[in-house]
Amino acid sequence: MRKWTKKLVHTLSRFATSKPRPTAPPPPVSISPPPAMPHGHRPPAPGGHVFPRGTSSVLPDPSRFFAPWLLNAPLPTNSFFQNYVLKNGDQPEYIHPYSIRSTGAALTVCYPTRNHSPSFVIQTFVEDLTISCPSDAAGVPHRVAAFDDLSVTLDVSPTLRAHLVRGCPYVTLATAQGAVDVAVASVHAFLEVAPCDQRATKWRLRMNSGQTFLLYASAPIRLAQTDTTHLSAPGFAGVFRVAYLPDASMEPVLDRYSGCFPTGGEAALNQPSCLEYHWRKAGVSGELLMLAHPLHLRLLAPGCGVKVLDDLRYRSIDGDLVGVVGDSWVLRTDPVSPTWHSTHGVSEGGVEEVAAALRADVAGLASTPITTTSSYFYGKAIARAARFALIAEEVGCPDVIPAVQSYLKATVTPWLDGSFQGNGFLYDSVWGGLVTRQGLNDSGGDFGFGIFNDHHYHLGYFLYAIAVLAKTDPCWGRKYMPQAYSMVADFMTLSRNKPGTSFTRLWMFDPWKLHSWAGGLTEFADGRNQESTSEAVNAYYSAALLGLSYGDTHLATLGATLTAFEALAAQTWWHVRESGGMYEDDFTAQNRVVGVLWANKRDSGLWFAPPEWRECRLGIQLLPVVPICEALFPDVAFVKELVRWTEPALARDGVGEGWKGFAYALEGVYHKEAALDKTRALTGYDDGNSRSNLLWWLHSRPRVADEGYGRCCWYRQYCH
Repeated sequence: MRKWTKKLVHTLSRFATSKPRPTAPPPPVSISPPPAMPHGHRPPAPGGHVFPRGTSSVLPDPSRFFAPWLLNAPLPTNSFFQNYVLKNGDQPEYIHPYSIRSTGAALTVCYPTRNHSPSFVIQTFVEDLTISCPSDAAGVPHRVAAFDDLSVTLDVSPTLRAHLVRGCPYVTLATAQGAVDVAVASVHAFLEVAPCDQRATKWRLRMNSGQTFLLYASAPIRLAQTDTTHLSAPGFAGVFRVAYLPDASMEPVLDRYSGCFPTGGEAALNQPSCLEYHWRKAGVSGELLMLAHPLHLRLLAPGCGVKVLDDLRYRSIDGDLVGVVGDSWVLRTDPVSPTWHSTHGVSEGGVEEVAAALRADVAGLASTPITTTSSYFYGKAIARAARFALIAEEVGCPDVIPAVQSYLKATVTPWLDGSFQGNGFLYDSVWGGLVTRQGLNDSGGDFGFGIFNDHHYHLGYFLYAIAVLAKTDPCWGRKYMPQAYSMVADFMTLSRNKPGTSFTRLWMFDPWKLHSWAGGLTEFADGRNQESTSEAVNAYYSAALLGLSYGDTHLATLGATLTAFEALAAQTWWHVRESGGMYEDDFTAQNRVVGVLWANKRDSGLWFAPPEWRECRLGIQLLPVVPICEALFPDVAFVKELVRWTEPALARDGVGEGWKGFAYALEGVYHKEAALDKTRALTGYDDGNSRSNLLWWLHSRPRVADEGYGRCCWYRQYCH
């Protein structure tokens, strides 16, 4: 499957290269020939990003925190360590299982406690252990020396380097300049500071908080207690690791694997519906101990050579983290195959009603021009129109498709050729990615698109419209293929971050959590966040459809793979089942869906609505209503729980008709006729939705059992 990987890298990198900035030459990359395109055409030759360059006045300067050798390549903007490179760099990040803060030439490690209420679940940061070298100047900021898919190497100070690897039960630090004095402090009082072996390479640190940490060192380290909250170790050179001890029974396991430590890790998309982790390791020879979250455990492929240690468990806001021994993992999901149309088709009795609504909606395009210049709302409007062409194919109304094509050409093309008045896409070469004209000088413009927030949401809508137009008008599709692929590369490139590339690798998607983040270059005390999982799913689904339009099976496969992981993550952490057990009872009792999911928090509120507006919470996890929603909500029993939880909110004064429509769409999964009656009575629709689209959805719902999973074909069907 390595050939598949090379082709896939080529697919998403041919529009992601630009003239290299002055730097050492990158190593050569083996690239397979591009795949043949429909109509006898091949993809355009590599030419870099195709949108004009823009100079932003609101983006932060990355040179303060990134090492000089990293500045010649694209940089991450939605990473698990993003807080370390924003403002003062002193906000903590949750690097499972620890919250870790770097400030004042010191690294603070916290095994977070978990607080909860009916409206939120949150992990609280406490300074359990703070490690420093007293000789270092406190005013020198830390520096990111290296990063990859699964780790960041942080030079905490000139003499202390931290290898922060996700899912590692140990925090690993190394001295950089020979023997140095090491200081360890805590907000808790040390009750026991004792060596556990004659060489003094293992120590037990017991505190009055009830916590116990173990410290392992590659050479003898002489810890002395200077007062109740401070320890010192003079003249140490080497590597030392600290690990929280959840239970005394776990100590032999931590002892056994303490000598082998990870220094980095890659997440490889080598096969369809599959993600592989490969860790780099150092220290003594031996096996590597890491931790897996619940979705990891569900997806670990049988026979991939790892050993699961069920008795080694760490608490986490994402569910228990379980020990896994092995240098490489293979995560495999059921395949999700992108389709243009519903998997079951519109029922015979519903075709006439859908067709009539469709003709009315298409006729309305001429009298309802798009007036917004917002990249988000504009994207929703053109994707809404693109739905009409696909619905027309499904209900046998080919005569309306030319009108939809004309509308899409007139509305989409100006964003691609730069003639749109009031906004447009530009390229930022400092961080490496697309921005908009409205976001160049306004960090809040286009919902923060200019500081790399919500890119997959906005671009997903554009790509959906482009995919449909390229499908129905291949000549137009060929002409604007470079722009389409540049938009895909902005958030889906597989190219490694190196000089000469234009876009950051997997900009929004988190290969360890297996879902996307949408925070951009904004510092948040609770880490990265994402609100709408359905819009994230739509982004990767739309990229897969674009691959189908261009005959690019590699792009289609990558889009389908990321769609599958994103949907599973949504079902794991955003969908709150009555008997799920992921969150505490008081939060579970009041919530069927998370509003905003943060790295360190689960919030019932939305960015734009309070927790009581349950219809908004349901809707933001469903929109846009497209065929892939079947894969996002396959569990009929949960859909029923969610709709019943939402229904009381629909009676509130002022509830928008558009939000009601999303609730009725899900009700149609198990009670089609009732949902149809309610939908027919609607007087308005979400700006990305329509009467014909809701009727299409409802009339294409199959008969399903009242409980359990519906007979969804997404995991078995591949259809162009």
